[in-house]
Amino acid sequence: MHAHPVLRLPWVVLVGVVGVLIILAGLVMMVTPGPGVAAVILGLIVLSTEFPWARRVVSPARRWFRRAERYGQRLRTELLRRHRSRRALRRRTAPGTVD
Repeated sequence: MHAHPVLRLPWVVLVGVVGVLIILAGLVMMVTPGPGVAAVILGLIVLSTEFPWARRVVSPARRWFRRAERYGQRLRTELLRRHRSRRALRRRTAPGTVD
């Protein structure tokens, strides 16, 4: 789309309209039931594919998401380690087993 000069403008307009509609739907969902914040962030991500100002707005959210993802992975690893150690301990001390 970016290489063809005739299709560039309609593509940018389409991306802008879709992004704004998603953001507006997100704003409506903030007062009604629904994932409002997620929709606003998604709309900004759509806009950031074509507009540098939206890229600058989204970059802190991307950093936050990466930190949250790393935290979730650490938490999952720790919980799995605890679960496995408890299960191994239960197997060693199970009633009816002969030492």
